[in-house]
Amino acid sequence: MTGRGRFITLEGGEGAGKSTQQRRLAAWLRAGGREVVETREPGGSPGAEEIRKLLVTGAAGRWEPMTELLLIFAARRDHVSRTIEPALARGAWVVCDRFVDSTVAYQGVGQGLGRDAVETLSALAVGGLKPDLTLVLDLPVAEGLARAKGRAHHEDRYEQMDLAFHESLRRAFHEVAAREPARCVLVDARGDEESVAARIQTAVVERLGVAAA
Repeated sequence: MTGRGRFITLEGGEGAGKSTQQRRLAAWLRAGGREVVETREPGGSPGAEEIRKLLVTGAAGRWEPMTELLLIFAARRDHVSRTIEPALARGAWVVCDRFVDSTVAYQGVGQGLGRDAVETLSALAVGGLKPDLTLVLDLPVAEGLARAKGRAHHEDRYEQMDLAFHESLRRAFHEVAAREPARCVLVDARGDEESVAARIQTAVVERLGVAAA
């Protein structure tokens, strides 16, 4: 494999199906003969996974917003330097569950820190790295939260936050997609897994020129 790889991110609110669709997308890309690295945020490297435990568990008000933002970017810096950039440099495709757009939505909008604070830290932590394609999985908030509550897991800190917070997240992700239409595709995440996967594959083919597997 030669040349730099491609970087795809999946974004969206709680219960939108990002993890499921990440697995499906990675398998589809591998079927076409590509090396694919599946990763996530917060997390994706040993150090970042340790920080993840601090962020996604515990009470909703565990962290003051700016402290939380700094923890997220500490994890992101380690993730980018140890996992994402090395994979891209060797020609692998990276499919990541959440990246900077989630921080814009959750901390910038949902927790009121503003886009400027997120972008300033992003420039310091990740430089000019941006996804080649961002798939924003869109789902009505009530449906997403119902899906999330049906999962057996303990990483529910954000799910505990109020409905207004989650509604603000959905609006924020729509704004992200509208601001950068060349990079972002808003994907209808309603329906069964196969239907959503088909929409994602179509977007990847159209945007990145990938031949269908």
